[in-house]
Amino acid sequence: MKYFSSRMDLTGSQLVGVTGWWRLLFVVCMFLCPLKSEAQGIGPKEWQAIQKNPDYIIGMGMSNSLETSRQMAQNDLASKISTKVESQFDYLINQKTEGKNVTSSSKMENIMRSYSSVTLNNVSEYIAKEKGQIVVYRYMKNSDLRSMFRRRANLARKWAREAADREREGKIGDALQNYYWSLALLRSCPNGDLEELGEDMTMKEAFQRVKDILSEISVKAVSVEKDATSQNVTLAVTYKGKPAVNFNYKYSPDGKTFSSVYTVKDGAGLLELPANAKTSKLKIYAEYECREEANIHPDLYSVMESTDPVPFKEAVLMVDAKECTQQSADYEMQISKATPPTSSTVSEAPTSQTPQELNRYLPTMQRIEKAMNQHDYSTLRDCFTESGWDMFSKLVAYGDARLLRSPEVQFFQDRDLMVCRSFPMSFTFKNNRRKFTEDVVFYLDASGKVCEVAFGLEQVAVNDIMNRGDWSLEARQVMIHFLETYKTAYALKRFEYINSIFSNEALIITGSIVKATGQKEMNPAKMQHVKYTRQTKEQYMANLKKCFAGNEYINIHFADNVVRRSHTKPDIYGIQIKQDYFSSSYGDTGYLFLLIDFSNPDAPLIHVRTWQPDNDPNIRDGRIGIADFLL
Repeated sequence: MKYFSSRMDLTGSQLVGVTGWWRLLFVVCMFLCPLKSEAQGIGPKEWQAIQKNPDYIIGMGMSNSLETSRQMAQNDLASKISTKVESQFDYLINQKTEGKNVTSSSKMENIMRSYSSVTLNNVSEYIAKEKGQIVVYRYMKNSDLRSMFRRRANLARKWAREAADREREGKIGDALQNYYWSLALLRSCPNGDLEELGEDMTMKEAFQRVKDILSEISVKAVSVEKDATSQNVTLAVTYKGKPAVNFNYKYSPDGKTFSSVYTVKDGAGLLELPANAKTSKLKIYAEYECREEANIHPDLYSVMESTDPVPFKEAVLMVDAKECTQQSADYEMQISKATPPTSSTVSEAPTSQTPQELNRYLPTMQRIEKAMNQHDYSTLRDCFTESGWDMFSKLVAYGDARLLRSPEVQFFQDRDLMVCRSFPMSFTFKNNRRKFTEDVVFYLDASGKVCEVAFGLEQVAVNDIMNRGDWSLEARQVMIHFLETYKTAYALKRFEYINSIFSNEALIITGSIVKATGQKEMNPAKMQHVKYTRQTKEQYMANLKKCFAGNEYINIHFADNVVRRSHTKPDIYGIQIKQDYFSSSYGDTGYLFLLIDFSNPDAPLIHVRTWQPDNDPNIRDGRIGIADFLL
């Protein structure tokens, strides 16, 4: 995937004339084929009516050659379009870039380039002969031109609304991404600075909100672990004094060459440095452009590929690790006395176990901790069941697994298992710029052996489920366990497990709208939803096997989860989650919906899986949910 590198600021004021940028529209028009076929069939009278109609933009070319005339008509149409929209980009003309200036001409060229291949396709052609010359007219409606910009403004409004929601929830990674995407789209629209984004928000206000969020982020070095070749700085990242959620950042020693993208999990982050690197005045940069995920929509992708990024000085976060105490390889696990979050109305809430009650489990976890510190797992086989060892072996092989700091763990009873939450770990990959932070959760059986490992949900998601006082304690524990196991199964490529949790007639949809399958399965309640891409379970699993084989890693991040239980079938749950999907070859953001039968808590069964790349305006709030299916 290509990345853009120019810089542009939305602040400041410097009047720069716009000259010559319309020539790029000649290139734009080269992408306009195929032309509207109906234009070839109109007669002279119809053409004369079009020429007199102010609702059309018309370009003309005349020569002895048809191709030359067409090129001249394209060039003339480009000039007409540029004249028509140029004055509507005044807010770009009156801006300047910090550092190296970028002329308004080049800014406008980039904007028009973003329309070249995806939107300027409503152009028609009329050919005539005059005095032995071939005359070509190329034309389009003003309304078609306006619709191009209107679509982008509508997308900008949608992402601005989502950004405001995520900001209120403290999910700053999603908020920064969506605000920035909204800004990027508005910058490609005439009079984009005047568009209302909702909640009294304009481009200027959205820009300020990004700055405000960045200003509330604080990064502190907690510890440094150093060996002969490298040193790893553990970071504590907070937003308004609380652990940051799904926040991404990069490191650069010079502000030009950037490291991999690191992901923060519940406030824990990592910074990898060479052994001889200075640890004072380190600069890390908040990630807000999220270019890899911009392929969620062709208009957004085109804008991000073609236009200059917007720099924010507030995105530069200073860290000083010089005074940090060197972390010992023999640091000791601590047991937190905290209890899992529960509603005040829930009386059956689990409580943390005392050290005396944990003698069956503590030795196992202490051995695992020591092995992780020393990166030596050869002596741990007897700490695991067969299935647990298989999962743990895949986990430590999943990237360069590293324990971030001494874990402060909590032990909770989950039916017949003991749950140890959680070990903060980082995972890095040789051939990719992504570095993930995960809280690893261990499930131990009655014999004190680990039978399962999983990547934990973010604490806010755990809180949300545990606070559901209208559900039984078992239902809440099963839900958390399932979601953590599900996301981990994709990361560890547990093909057989994923195959087992889908019913044989599962309705599996990738796309925006669903349609009944005719099979004995959960059918959509709204039959007008007919645009879809559906796979059978067999097809889905075959594609998944190829995906596993073709990627070095897969990582799934869940956010904004909504869980609903059926009123008529209390064992059926609908889980609606925003899913950020990352792999070594692909990344996207979308909305996942799972309809799951928990009648057997030890063997949940997925009846429906849908994935939407974007909100669908034809379905309530745009997301498929449990109400869309007949149970």
